[in-house]
Amino acid sequence: MAMKRRACIIMMACLIMTMLLTGCVKVVQIGHEAEITGNAVFNASENVAGIWESQAIPQLEKKAVDLPQFLAEANGNLKSLAGKYGRYSMGDKGELSYVVKGQGRITEVNQVKKAGTMTLQLDGYTGPIKIYLQIGSVYKGSAVRDSLDFIKYEDYKNQVDWAKVSQSIHDIVNKDVVGKQDLKTIQGKTVKFVGCFSADKPDEILITPVELSVQ
Repeated sequence: MAMKRRACIIMMACLIMTMLLTGCVKVVQIGHEAEITGNAVFNASENVAGIWESQAIPQLEKKAVDLPQFLAEANGNLKSLAGKYGRYSMGDKGELSYVVKGQGRITEVNQVKKAGTMTLQLDGYTGPIKIYLQIGSVYKGSAVRDSLDFIKYEDYKNQVDWAKVSQSIHDIVNKDVVGKQDLKTIQGKTVKFVGCFSADKPDEILITPVELSVQ
C-alpha cells in the first residue's frame, strides 16, 4: 500500500508539473515574435525603401565627383584619393568606396553571367583603366551602401542585417534603375550615370549605378 501510495503521489506531482509548464508556454504566430520579445524583426526592404528617394539619392548626387576628373587626380592609384572623396565601410577600415558621375558610350553588353556588366567608353578619358556598369541581376560588392554616411555598421544588430541592407539596395537598383533601360538596344548609345564603386582593383572600375539614363 505504501508503495502504491508513493507511486500515486509521484504521478500527481508529474501531472501538476506538466500542467504548470504547459501553462507557461504560449504559441506565437510567425512574424509576431516582437509582441512577446519586444524585438522587432528587421525588414531591410522597408528600411531601404524608406530612405532611398528622400535621403540616399540626394546624398549620392551631392557627393558624386566627375569620373574623368577623379581619374586624372588619381593618376593610376585609385586609393590615393581616399581622404578627399572616399569612404570606408567600417570607419577607417574595410572596403574603400567612391561616388562618381559621368557619361560615355556603351561599347559592349555582357549578360552571359548573372553578374552582368556594360563596358563604358567614358567621355573625357583615354587611359588604361577599364570601366564597367553593373546591370545585374546579381550585383557585386556593397559600394552603394558603404558610400552613404548615415548608414553605419554599428547601427545594425548583426552582420546578417548589415548584408541585407546592401541586398535591398541592389534590389531597388535592379528594378528602378537598370530595369527601366532597354539593355537589348543600349549598346552603341551614350548614357549618363551616377554610381558607386569599390577601389579593390587597380586597373578596373565596376560601378553600381543609382541613376542611369540614355542621352
